[in-house]
Amino acid sequence: MLTYDNIYSWDGWGGKLRLGNGKCRLQIFDLRKDQTAKGVSFLKPIIVVITDVPESKLTIRSCTGHIATCVTNDFNIDPSRMLWIEYYPQTTYGQQGERVIPERLEAVEFEWKEDKAIRPKWRPLKPPLLEAVKQLIGQKNSNSDPTSTGL
Repeated sequence: MLTYDNIYSWDGWGGKLRLGNGKCRLQIFDLRKDQTAKGVSFLKPIIVVITDVPESKLTIRSCTGHIATCVTNDFNIDPSRMLWIEYYPQTTYGQQGERVIPERLEAVEFEWKEDKAIRPKWRPLKPPLLEAVKQLIGQKNSNSDPTSTGL
């Protein structure tokens, strides 16, 4: 079940200069609240999906540990029960849009030290988890572009 879907702003680490601050689209799914999965236990029932937004100064990839730390604190999420995913929608470029960068979803694993996410390791999602996450984000985004900021 989708529990949060909005533009999320994180504070940077630069004090008054606000270095390292930015925005992303944040979706949080809590599989424990899914009525169709009764009797099923999930090792990581909280799925967090973040996506770049055009109005951000920084990319999610460049700040993923800082964002994960902020999100787990702001939403009271146990990091050991969370699956962190970065979503990159398909993009086209070139004079006539002839070049395509395919959509990709990457899971990010962190080491957690003193409630801070450090040393991120990225890995592509593989079936069947890939299809399950696509279905989750597709259910919410079936009528809208997943990178849309008009939430």
